[in-house]
Amino acid sequence: MKLFTGNANPALAKKIADYLGITLGQVEINHFPDGEIGLKIKENIRGQDVFAIQSTCRPPNENLMELLIMIDAMRRASAARITAVIPFYGYARQDRKDQPRVPITAKLVANLLVAAGTNRLLTMDLHAQQIQGFFDIPVDHLYASPIIVKHLREMNLKSPVVVAPDVGGVKAAYAYSQMLGCGLAIIAKQRRSANDVEALTLVGEVNGCTAVMVDDLTTTCGTLCAAASLLKQNGAGKIYGAVTHATITDMGLERLKKSAISELVVTDTVPIKDDLGFPITVLSVSELLGEAIRRINDNQSVTSLFRL
Repeated sequence: MKLFTGNANPALAKKIADYLGITLGQVEINHFPDGEIGLKIKENIRGQDVFAIQSTCRPPNENLMELLIMIDAMRRASAARITAVIPFYGYARQDRKDQPRVPITAKLVANLLVAAGTNRLLTMDLHAQQIQGFFDIPVDHLYASPIIVKHLREMNLKSPVVVAPDVGGVKAAYAYSQMLGCGLAIIAKQRRSANDVEALTLVGEVNGCTAVMVDDLTTTCGTLCAAASLLKQNGAGKIYGAVTHATITDMGLERLKKSAISELVVTDTVPIKDDLGFPITVLSVSELLGEAIRRINDNQSVTSLFRL
């Protein structure tokens, strides 16, 4: 097999390659004077099992186009099988038509990936489970929960309770609570706009407990911070956030600094800047993705990767 990466998250790709004991393939990426992306794979991949590693994080359009162009180059270079490894699958918020005249961008990206030549998808913590059904190719959908739960256990939290910051995350929060062997609480929210969230109702008991809010994605941190404020009003002790994809903006960082959240636990599916001025623990998913890549290459089952 051969691994290649674009410019989205080369540090994660390097860790995956190190875990597998191989070197990253050589890709030359440049830009034409008008901003178009130029790309060349600088080694022979004919008949190879190739993996293109690229998160569609900020800037999402640039990184998505890099990935599509890389896959097209692989297909035209006669690769035997092309697996798109997308730790963070962007454009996933719009996964259904819930208003008139809106797109379903999650399906659009799926169509683009398949049209470019993708034979298989490996991704992690999709924003909505049904996105797997948008593909007519095999999809291996991993979860960061084994890595995050292991870290939470090592923290020895006092009287922990897992909190779903919105009703869409109840199923994931329930899974976390089962793995941690603790209680579950749910917050119902109302989103006023893309940047503004109002936390409305808390279901469950958090008084005197350590609250751990779990979510797949945070950008402006509005949901987490509004939920943390409601938890504090209901007597929660320390409040932690555990998020797989932390595409945090400057607005989100300022909200975190002013919030009741003590610490944020995230993974490196997207690059995280150093010295943000807020306690953020970054856990690596490189070994999990690396082992999945190894098993895909060997035609083995990835089921055991879901266990702690």
